[in-house]
Amino acid sequence: MASSQLFIILPILAIFVPSVLATDYVVGDDKGWTINFDYQAWAQGKSFYVGDNLVFNYPKGAHTVLKVNGTGFQQCEAPLDSVPLTSGKDVINLATPGRKWYICGVGQHCEVGNQKLVITVLPSSSSSAPSSSPSSWPSATAGPGPSTSSATTSVGTRFALMMVTIAFGMLMS
Repeated sequence: MASSQLFIILPILAIFVPSVLATDYVVGDDKGWTINFDYQAWAQGKSFYVGDNLVFNYPKGAHTVLKVNGTGFQQCEAPLDSVPLTSGKDVINLATPGRKWYICGVGQHCEVGNQKLVITVLPSSSSSAPSSSPSSWPSATAGPGPSTSSATTSVGTRFALMMVTIAFGMLMS
């Protein structure tokens, strides 16, 4: 009986666990996507993995988000065929590993207001998941990882750990 249940639970876990372990990073935390903010300092110490999301919050019409390459980042210029994100609540899924560059395309926001972000996305791996020891779980008050205002993983992580615990319990019974 337990082995037949395992054949049902393991595929479900394989589908849902990676998505619930993804982190949503609110770019700029409570400041959002704005001018005169140090986005490199904001990104410092954070680990971005494939499957995570960047959330750009800003007043609609005040800014845009453009994905550019390294040269476009340095020169604050987007390719002519770039389509800016303009919703004010733009979510970008980090689907591939590597360097990612984003700028604001409004006026001189990138050049003068330093409204640009560069990050490195790491391949998804089991090392991105927290260990099962509570002392190693992310703290809401300290540490270089995402704070509660900049990222949301705790509910998904708890759910994933609960599902793994249930599957393991069923396997053992």
